[in-house]
Amino acid sequence: MDAVGVVVNPIAGMGGRVGLKGTDDALEEARERGAEPRAPDRAREALEALARRKPGLTVYAAGGEMGETEAREAGFDPEVLTDPGEETTAEDTREAVRAFVERGVDLVCFVGGDGTAVDVAEVLTDHGGETPMLGVPAGVKVYSSVFAVSPGEAGRIAAEFDRIEPREVNDIDEAAYREGNVRSELRAIVPVPVAEGLQSNKQLAGGSVEALAAGFAAEVETDTCYVFGPGSTVGAIEDELGFAGSPLGVDVWRDGEVLASDASEEGILEVLDGCERTVIVVSPIGGQGFVFGRGNHQISPAVIERAERVEVVASDEKLDGLEVLRVDIDDREISEGLRGWRRVRTGRFTTRLIELV
Repeated sequence: MDAVGVVVNPIAGMGGRVGLKGTDDALEEARERGAEPRAPDRAREALEALARRKPGLTVYAAGGEMGETEAREAGFDPEVLTDPGEETTAEDTREAVRAFVERGVDLVCFVGGDGTAVDVAEVLTDHGGETPMLGVPAGVKVYSSVFAVSPGEAGRIAAEFDRIEPREVNDIDEAAYREGNVRSELRAIVPVPVAEGLQSNKQLAGGSVEALAAGFAAEVETDTCYVFGPGSTVGAIEDELGFAGSPLGVDVWRDGEVLASDASEEGILEVLDGCERTVIVVSPIGGQGFVFGRGNHQISPAVIERAERVEVVASDEKLDGLEVLRVDIDDREISEGLRGWRRVRTGRFTTRLIELV
């Protein structure tokens, strides 16, 4: 690879920790809730990994925090092709990608979520669909299989790939998502580098977990705050405990009382101040195996740090499709502390060992 185009959606993922499940049409609300950008740091991490392997690479970038700033901080001297406004838009992303194609880049590397992936894919498809794209995960919604599993892996893949394959770009309706409904739509098929370290498509449904839920509920501890992550598997446990959880949000429960429903990171931490013990309960997301970092950003490193332990639950059917579990959070020390072999509850009395990497 001789040249790469870099475009960053600087607001991607801002809604996650504050419980908005995205920033489409909700940026001002995210800011009012105290959301902070995470995409620039993730872009920098990916570009630093790329720079270590290809320091002399030609880099084209969108101006400012849409790529230029992060590329310079990673050690590149990018050629800036566009000048986005202070409040960036999807059209700024599309304009940058059009400029990259005109320069004949070998790869478009974008930082964001599924919405950004759709914008990039639309332009590439309109221009013949031959230029490959690769995503650095930074959004709340990351359902497409065009993303690397982490920023560092994205940088490595960009530097080392030697062939491409067609992959799917999917997106969901954020307004429906906030109401607890997942409506996924295939938006494009695009060329993507072939490499270990790419995520698979998310499976949006799972099998029956009644026995698992009954077994877990029978063993809940008193005087313990349970932080329940999103998903149907954890939702079955909440049903067994006798309350209607938020299917795509995070709830906190103790001794029969819901302390917080569909809570933001701040809301969770506030509740946990009054908890003697805390247990986090999560299930891996679909076919990818992520237990943190996909759809549950409210369970932030600060929340994880407060927990006495993390319980992972999943059906045998879901685990059969996974080689490993994964974590993708912005705290290396906590990530390392989570890694290792995990005993995952699969039924009323059964567990399985699987490695978290």
